[in-house]
Amino acid sequence: MENKTQPNGTARLEIAGKSYELPILKGSTGPDVIDIRKLYAEAGVFTYDPGFTSTASCESTITYIDGDKGVLLYRGYPIEQLAEKSNFLEVCYLLLNGELPTASEFAEFEYHITHHTMLHAQFDRFFAGFRSDAHPMAIMVGAVGALSAFYHDSTNIQDLKQREISAHRMIAKMPTIAARAFKYSAGQPFVYPHNSLGYAENFLRMCFSVPAEEYKINPVLARAMDRIFILHADHEQNASTSTVRLSGSSGANPFACIAAGIACLWGPSHGGANEEALNMLREIGAVDRIPEYVQGVKDKKYRLMGFGHRVYKNYDPRAKVMQQTAHEVLDELGKHDEPLLKVALELEKIALNDEYFISHKLYPNVDFYSGITLNAMGFPSEMFTVLFALARTVGWIAQWKEMIEDPSQKIGRPRQVYTGATERQYVSVDQRG
Repeated sequence: MENKTQPNGTARLEIAGKSYELPILKGSTGPDVIDIRKLYAEAGVFTYDPGFTSTASCESTITYIDGDKGVLLYRGYPIEQLAEKSNFLEVCYLLLNGELPTASEFAEFEYHITHHTMLHAQFDRFFAGFRSDAHPMAIMVGAVGALSAFYHDSTNIQDLKQREISAHRMIAKMPTIAARAFKYSAGQPFVYPHNSLGYAENFLRMCFSVPAEEYKINPVLARAMDRIFILHADHEQNASTSTVRLSGSSGANPFACIAAGIACLWGPSHGGANEEALNMLREIGAVDRIPEYVQGVKDKKYRLMGFGHRVYKNYDPRAKVMQQTAHEVLDELGKHDEPLLKVALELEKIALNDEYFISHKLYPNVDFYSGITLNAMGFPSEMFTVLFALARTVGWIAQWKEMIEDPSQKIGRPRQVYTGATERQYVSVDQRG
């Protein structure tokens, strides 16, 4: 990867009467950054940034977010355009390769993904090692990590072809693994992928078909699933993506890195947010209890899940697309009158018109609408984060691939501010008071 940051002046830092000049770098868009790589060597000090919220950990050409303006771009393309006009596999190609494919490039890529969806026959025994009530995300962490034991012919990260094969394998096999995690927790037989179906169609069939009857693809639900995958495909240097990059910086194989990303995504503050949003709706329970809950939020008695975003201080651009998708699914399934969804729709209406929500920029986010949609489609809340992981796999792989190919990247090694005991001498146990 060719470094594209450009010098844009210098910043002056004074410490104990001594002045240090730090280069200011400019990307293609977004805020300038101060390059502190030589600060410790020259001044003997570190910077302190809990959560790394003011620190650029890498240079990337994949995803750009402007939280103040509500902008999300994949390789420069607005998320709204991709969700409306593209499909998930084309977005996968874009994220991995930097450009949208030609017709022949897409046909070849689609063929490779479609023909890598099967799992090794012995792999199905792996699922039987879990308890029947295991959380699907627990299964995902273990199963994806185990891929390296089955496909060790594509774990050499220095080999360009092996990196490509491992990328194709993970994108292709993730729906199969996710569907098996779902079927296993439901106590139903596994369904094998079918090469005649598209990516989202295949996944829905593997999740919801049963041997007793023929499964019919609903095009509205298949399109909704595909759109959900597009909206969650990447989101810059979030916690799970940073985990994948940090794991990969040690030279770990790609399957282990993605498993680490899945483990991080499982956290309720990250990938579990849509499950938490649905739990909030269940807690509210009925439309007539919404005013009391809203007042409780204003009085800081209750937490509001599925509203606002750490990055977006404007309307989450993904939420606009997801809102439309949610209503399309509810219309198709005739579920607008279900109690839980009535609560969601009334809460949405209040949030978009109440001055408290507007002034605090607590707009419904993508998690709010995706939770409603997935619930209506028949997925239990335990599966929501699994679907997130399935979609985000391509973003993780693209970020991992970019890191591997960046000559300036080193093994991750954050510093710390040590506040523990200073050096002291050991005293034997019989002499301690």
